[in-house]
Amino acid sequence: MDQLVILGLMVKEKEKHAVRLQDVFTKYGCSIKTRLGLNELDIPEAGDAGLIILELMGDIEECGRLENELHAIDGVKVRKMTF
Repeated sequence: MDQLVILGLMVKEKEKHAVRLQDVFTKYGCSIKTRLGLNELDIPEAGDAGLIILELMGDIEECGRLENELHAIDGVKVRKMTF
């Protein structure tokens, strides 16, 4: 991968989506270099939400598939940064 890719995920109703998210993270584990989870956000409208930050590595097409699967999960908002 010639670029640094960071995905930010805002997960609403964490408990509802935890199993599906973990399945995706496990499936693409070789593409995830760093995973950071932040809970109990101090944003009143966040409610039972959490923030996950992923640093990706490896094949850019595989990383794209990971991103697409995350976008397909209801209640998960995905944002991407590339450098």
